[in-house]
This record gives sequence, C-alpha cells and structure tokens, in this order.
Amino acid sequence: MVTIKDIAKIANVSHTTVSRALNDSPLIKPGTKKKILEIASQLNYTPNYNAKSLVMQRSYTIGLFLTSITQGTSSSFFVETVKGVNQIINQNYNLFVRGIDDIQDYSMIHNKRFDGIILMSQSEVDDDFIAYLKDKEIPCVVLNRDIGDQSIINILSNDREGSTQVVKHLLQNGHRDIGLIEGIKGFKSTMERREGYLKALIDGNVPLKNEYIIQGNYDMESGYNAMEKLLALDNPPTAVFCSNDDMAIGAINAAFAHGIRVPDDISIVGFDDIEFARYTNPSLTTVKRPIEKISALGAKKILEMMNTEDPKAGEKIFVETELVVRQSVKPVTP
Repeated sequence: MVTIKDIAKIANVSHTTVSRALNDSPLIKPGTKKKILEIASQLNYTPNYNAKSLVMQRSYTIGLFLTSITQGTSSSFFVETVKGVNQIINQNYNLFVRGIDDIQDYSMIHNKRFDGIILMSQSEVDDDFIAYLKDKEIPCVVLNRDIGDQSIINILSNDREGSTQVVKHLLQNGHRDIGLIEGIKGFKSTMERREGYLKALIDGNVPLKNEYIIQGNYDMESGYNAMEKLLALDNPPTAVFCSNDDMAIGAINAAFAHGIRVPDDISIVGFDDIEFARYTNPSLTTVKRPIEKISALGAKKILEMMNTEDPKAGEKIFVETELVVRQSVKPVTP
C-alpha cells in the first residue's frame, strides 16, 4: 500500500509538504502541488482516512443541523439546504445531517466527532445549541436567522424586505384586501414575513384586517386549509400572500377545488421560489430566497474556518431576495 512517505521520497520533499498538497493547502506552491498530485495519481495513492484522522486529530466530518427536519421544514427547503452544502464539501469529508430536536443529549456533539458545524437555524430555540457549540469551541456557521451574535458567522436573506416587496406588488395591481397565510408559529422567518406584510400595508395606507391573517405550518396541506378559511369569509380577500411556496401551492389547489380561478378571481403569491413554482398552473409569482446559495456560502465559510489557524471573527452576511413575477397575479377590476 502506497503511503505519504513513499510519495515524499519520490518527490524529494517532506511528508508534511505531501500532506499539504493532498489537502489542497494554500501554503504550498502550485508547481510543487501539481508535481505531488501527479506522483500520487501514478502510484494510485488512496488516503487512509482512519490513520489520517488520528494523525491530524480531525474527524473529517461536518455536521449540518436544522432546527427540525420533521416539523416546519418543507421538503424543498431541506433539499436546497443539503444541495448547497454538498456542492462545496468535497469527498474528503463526511456530511452528517440531523434535526436538533432529535438530539437527546448534546454531549454527543464534540470536536473529536465534528470538525465544524453548519446550522440552518429556524427558531430561537436553537440558541442553547449555539451557546453549547461556542462553549465547546466547535467552529460554527449559522444560516437563515439573525442571531445577533457578532462572534459568529451569520448568513441570511432579508425576508422582511422580500415580503414587503411582494405585497407591494399586489398593491400596485390594485389589491387592497390582502390575506396572509403564515408559517409555523415561533419561527423567525414567520415573524419576519409578517412584519414585511404589515409594513407594505402601512406604507400603502391599507387598514389591517385581522381575519385575513391565518396560521399555516409551511406545508401544502396547511396552505390548502388556510385558504379554505379565507374563502369562507363574508368578504374574502382578492389576493393572498403565502409565507412560502409550498403553502401557496396548497392555496392554489384549494381555490381550484372551490371553482375559484387563479388569478382571474383571486391572486396568490408565495415566498422562496422553489423549483416547482414555475411549473404550477398558473406559474407562481414569488420571492426568490436563495437557500442553495446561502447554504453553499455557509459551507465555504466553515471550510475556511476549519483550515485556517487563525480564523476570522464573526460577520453578518446578507444574501438579497428578489421578486419573481409570473402569472398568479392579476390587476383587480373595480
């Protein structure tokens, strides 16, 4: 079996230099790296990760944690999160995915098991977990929620601004009776999107009608059920902002089931711009929240932290949302 020492001998360099080349370290010259990688390829070198882990005192495992995988996390949100991280983390690392609500005992989380952790945080209930990671000095990047901790890298989208933008789009199309189907109670995203909805109404001098705000659960079924409640009102809204696309798809189906046409009879908008949004009938006007991009950036940052002797201090990074106009909104007729 070929070892790092064999490659070092042939390349006439130290085994440390070989190790750096194989781990794509920036501390080695490109020419030397190229030469070492060519020798390794010719010798069919395969790294022994168990030995490597012992020598380097690293687990080569990165944790990807979500607040919950089963409660309030749509399948599209989950897929885009994993996809974004997976496109950055190479085959040298194992990716461990888990919901925090599945963890009975935080003692299983330690720096011999995880070299770094990416947290897709959806609720303030994660704050204890974040405090635990800080206490154990495990490199951590928090995505999706503003945690207000300047010592941690925090990457998120501006949900409030995106929500304001899409509701203002409804107002510009003449709608004044605008409903809101909310996300799961207690999630930061739910609160931010509600605030954006309210800001748009206030800026447009449109009075708030409490009966137009219905609790959902970020899944299609809750969007369907919430839409039925709105349609049952004496004065149903002419447009509905759904706090995510999954609920918007449910809402469109509920309208269709009641013989109500979208957008001719009622306009519906969503949030996230999941892949299915362009294929609904009609195609969904929504807010693009680049979860895959946020997750990929989080993976880049955690790798930088893990592979730098003196990692940078925390920073807050905003990835902008974008209004995507499709066919599910129609100007209201007087």
